[in-house]
Amino acid sequence: MIFITPHEALEQTAAAMRQHRIAHRLTQEDLSQKSGVPLATLRKFERTGLISLESFFKLALVTGVLDKLVSMIETQGTTATSLDEILKQNKKPKRMRVKAGKKS
Repeated sequence: MIFITPHEALEQTAAAMRQHRIAHRLTQEDLSQKSGVPLATLRKFERTGLISLESFFKLALVTGVLDKLVSMIETQGTTATSLDEILKQNKKPKRMRVKAGKKS
């Protein structure tokens, strides 16, 4: 498991979104118009990583990554409320049971 700081996560997210924009051959102006996110907000996001969640999702929709983002944060049966609980869940060995067959 890799741990990064929130600041590093902002920077990496902004860089990744910029790469998605470029991969879709969109200028900042194009993405701003298509997403409805003000150009100044988009520029600030790409520079600092700071943006509202709603604006971020608008950008993600236009660049085709919104579904991936939502699926990554969906719960998958995890009921842990802390990192310690997650680590404990990962360390539990899986129990296997073997049914005894009838002898002839």
